[in-house]
Amino acid sequence: MNVSHNIERARRHFPDKPAIIFGDRVYTYAEFEETVNRIGNALLGLGIERGDRVGIYLPNMPAFPLAYYAIQKIGAVAVSLNALLKAQEVRYILDDCGAKALFTTGDLLQHVPTGELPNLQHVIVVEGDTGGHLALDSLTENAASTLKATDMEPDEPAAILYTSGTTGFPKGATLSHRNIVSNMYSTVHHTKLTPDDRLMLFLPLFHVFGQNFIMNGGFTAGATLVLLPRFEPEPVLDAIQRHRATCFYAVPTIYVYLLNMDTSRWDLSSIRYYFTAAATMPKEVALRWKEKTGLMTYEGYGLTECSPFASYNHDFQHKFGSIGEPIENVEMKIVDEEGNELPPGEWGEIVIRGPGVMLGYWGRPEETARAVRNGWLHSGDVGMTDDEGYFYIVDRVKDMINAAGFKVFPAEVENVIYQHPAVKEVAVYGKPDPVKGETVAADVVLKEGMSLQPEELIAFVRERIAVYKAPREVRFVAELPKSATGKILKRVLRERARVEQEEQGKGG
Repeated sequence: MNVSHNIERARRHFPDKPAIIFGDRVYTYAEFEETVNRIGNALLGLGIERGDRVGIYLPNMPAFPLAYYAIQKIGAVAVSLNALLKAQEVRYILDDCGAKALFTTGDLLQHVPTGELPNLQHVIVVEGDTGGHLALDSLTENAASTLKATDMEPDEPAAILYTSGTTGFPKGATLSHRNIVSNMYSTVHHTKLTPDDRLMLFLPLFHVFGQNFIMNGGFTAGATLVLLPRFEPEPVLDAIQRHRATCFYAVPTIYVYLLNMDTSRWDLSSIRYYFTAAATMPKEVALRWKEKTGLMTYEGYGLTECSPFASYNHDFQHKFGSIGEPIENVEMKIVDEEGNELPPGEWGEIVIRGPGVMLGYWGRPEETARAVRNGWLHSGDVGMTDDEGYFYIVDRVKDMINAAGFKVFPAEVENVIYQHPAVKEVAVYGKPDPVKGETVAADVVLKEGMSLQPEELIAFVRERIAVYKAPREVRFVAELPKSATGKILKRVLRERARVEQEEQGKGG
């Protein structure tokens, strides 16, 4: 078993078909796999062996999948690093996994503290000034273009993806070849990908959504990736029109952005399939998207720790607001704090069991044991099921607000706020309160040209849900803090609120 068997198979069947389109650069499957083979042979020549960790510190560019599959082919372990990380963060991850080699760019070299990384033997620069390190082009110039994928045991590590870590240091979720291959095939099955599809890929490749669901899933189907460096509305819409893309993958905040943008000058009729994941899709946003495009947004749910695909809405019957049912070969249930399964309608933690559940956190057996118990991955998400077995996310456990003993889940409040016609984006979070412990606060981005008073929005919410759930404080802001994948960073808002509370206390 090897993750890279998918590109070997696609090359056999579709050698002249585009594997990647990046601007004006097109890699056919034949050219793509031959370049992967040259890089893999070059790595072997440097002494990289089966099981060695190799870092990929690159933005979205063809060199990322080329390096990734070369690493897979030789049986090494691909370690993805967010291209926005700085020296201290890069050092921590490369040291934590003991990376022996690293792919990066000349621009990012300044953030690679090679002198502090005793295990790092080779830095390979894919473009730009090499700073005295190896240049990819010269390294592969005379390398052979044939290389058979190493036969790996299903439970050998294939990739390490570091979780963002809301507290402390990030943890390396270690995924096996079985984990990734099972997810690749489930993605193709449930989303019905074919070789005729052209997949938009602007989500970051270092993240499990872009890497496993889109890139690995797309190559497994023999489809074409339309790769872009990042999400920028006009270049993305231009690329859809130019390349007649068929599948669009995004996080909810991107759908919100596009809903508030005039897209009428682009021909988007080639898109047959919209998909969202990585954060809960507000029901109001999904309904507005269906109204705007005539197509629903299919929704997936999962975690880095389960490779990530776990549930899907839906093969047969779509329900707005649901994350659907478990995908093939996966089980999910809702449990209480003791691990007992709860009946439909009761809130508890979502737990997952199946072939995608990670081997564990790299070098962290105790944290692995807390996350995976008796084969069940504990997600940290609060959810429930309905009478038909559909799952619903209530919110993240860590995002729950405890207001004077009342549990408030931000997602529920956000869904109500999104119903207001002036609201473009919202994040609800807990603000420290000396009496109640926490109060409900909301940061809101208004639609262009709209105005609203905090008191009006608070009254709007109070009319629709219990008063204790309504925000006590509303702030109108120009933008919300987001991760590289577009996920709203509520921990940033909570930390700002905590600091403000402390400063007020000192002032008093």
